[in-house]
Amino acid sequence: MKLLQFYKYQGTGNDFIMINQMETTVLDGSETALIQRLCDRRFGIGADGLILLQPKEGYDFEMDYFNADGRRGSMCGNGARCTIAFARSMGLEQSDYYFFAPDGPHRARLSPEKEGWIEIEMSDVQEVEHGQGYYFMDTGSPHYVRFEDKPDTLNIEKEGRQIRYNERFAAKGTNVNFVSASPDLPLQVCTYERGVEAETFSCGTGVTAAAIAYTLQHELTQKAAITIPVETKGGPLEVRMKKKEKGYSKIWLCGPAKEVFQGHLYI
Repeated sequence: MKLLQFYKYQGTGNDFIMINQMETTVLDGSETALIQRLCDRRFGIGADGLILLQPKEGYDFEMDYFNADGRRGSMCGNGARCTIAFARSMGLEQSDYYFFAPDGPHRARLSPEKEGWIEIEMSDVQEVEHGQGYYFMDTGSPHYVRFEDKPDTLNIEKEGRQIRYNERFAAKGTNVNFVSASPDLPLQVCTYERGVEAETFSCGTGVTAAAIAYTLQHELTQKAAITIPVETKGGPLEVRMKKKEKGYSKIWLCGPAKEVFQGHLYI
């Protein structure tokens, strides 16, 4: 039996269990059942995912991310901001960071304009599939985007599950985003997340996908920087990007990340 010290963080309501492994390894990532139990909201701490903060040569740190189902996940934008905030609380106080995430290297920085905001540079998006009534792309995680007049009135879990488990996506899964169709900003985004298999209050990679889809939907394809404010059920975020000849680059996901509580647990 081991005593586990944990920390709970949230970024616009997307919440994570954080474990500091910069000096001592507590989990190696093979503990699927344990991680699933820790993330359970009735029998554990409760969270949308679990993140291990650990060293990696050539980087300030590595963010090892696990979904609530206990399995290693793909990139998590809100989780990345929470990891920066957590790393700072553990003594790694810098204005800029270079870290390794599930989809590769990322830069991050503290917002020079908004107190408490953290900016994460996301991976470039090279291709966006535009089908009948939807957009599909990989923003570090796969995302299906559908525009709706009033996404917050939908049964997100029912509608999202139908798409996530349809014939095309059932094997590997996809996250599903329902986005306000109005040209007015901020965008309203509701997300069903694979791995959690439920609606979450916010999804950073989903908000990024929604913002990119919005620029295509409304033909905001100028090469100058584009800024899209977004409102999720957990609060506001902002996405900045630049259109390239093919795809998007210099994509920054910006928003808050805060500690909720900390504690100890025997495992």
